[in-house]
Amino acid sequence: MEKSNFVDQIRVFCRSGHGGTGIKHFLRDKFTAKGGPDGGDGGRGAHIILRGNRNLWTLLHLRYHKNVLAEDGESGGHNKCTGRSGKDIILEVPLGTVVMDEETGEKEVEILEDGEQVIWLPGGKGGLGNHNFATPTNQAPEHAQPGLPGVEGWKVLELKVLADVGLVGFPNAGKSTLLSVITAAKPKIADYAFTTITPNLGIVEYRDGRSFCIADLPGIIEGAAEGRGLGHRFLRHIERNPVLLFLIPADSDDHRKEFEVLLNELEQYNEELLHKEMLIAISKSDMLDDELKQAISEEMPNNIPHYFISSVAQKGLMELKDALWKSLNEKEEE
Repeated sequence: MEKSNFVDQIRVFCRSGHGGTGIKHFLRDKFTAKGGPDGGDGGRGAHIILRGNRNLWTLLHLRYHKNVLAEDGESGGHNKCTGRSGKDIILEVPLGTVVMDEETGEKEVEILEDGEQVIWLPGGKGGLGNHNFATPTNQAPEHAQPGLPGVEGWKVLELKVLADVGLVGFPNAGKSTLLSVITAAKPKIADYAFTTITPNLGIVEYRDGRSFCIADLPGIIEGAAEGRGLGHRFLRHIERNPVLLFLIPADSDDHRKEFEVLLNELEQYNEELLHKEMLIAISKSDMLDDELKQAISEEMPNNIPHYFISSVAQKGLMELKDALWKSLNEKEEE
């Protein structure tokens, strides 16, 4: 059920509405044998619109929309009547949704704000009726325009989780356990790799009623930037997190190497990720004495702060929260 309930990428064929045809017509009634042109304009084709909704956390509701086909505009009518425009389609998406053209890979739309509404695929403009082409020298134009076609193509919608802090670590590093202790989230926890296969979000209650959002992301492995393991599905979620918390277990064979492997995977995927605020937490540290903590501290990089924590024993967690809050807000305080 976990896999089916969290959908962070869908592929869909979309087509906005075609514009209605302008018509060629001349006024004819029992009082007028040869009236002037009165052909109406065609209606606009329907737009396909994206709207941000903060209450959505997945693209699951769009999973079975294999084709999104908007309504065409109606043709113009007599007596200069404009045809009815097509009814726009509004697709509600979670915040952090990015839309790309499948063929070109070009990013078309990005939704970041609740209620933000963007005309993603505009409908075709309606054609002009023949009354628009009347001139003093051509009072009976025989010409009217067809409507313009809509926009169509295969599109890819991707969700990049919006969270203040992203937990980064190998499978089994203790990310889910940490999230379950410092938030009200209840992620699946077990003693085997890739327990977490979709992002879990939790709200960390901080001092004085303040809070921030933390995401337990699927575990990274060496080669993730090339698509191994959960690969790009994991890495794209990190792009949205302003602060990255690297979680390295105390029982790791080589703490520094583990951190460097994680850092390298981020760099291979997107060098800009290295410009984010970073912190290191040594998990499961209740098994360490002061001498071992000192030895591990000497392995850690000097320019990135590190903290010893134990989710089970609930040690060092408040200090970690303080550091995360400071990292999230230090730019605003400056």
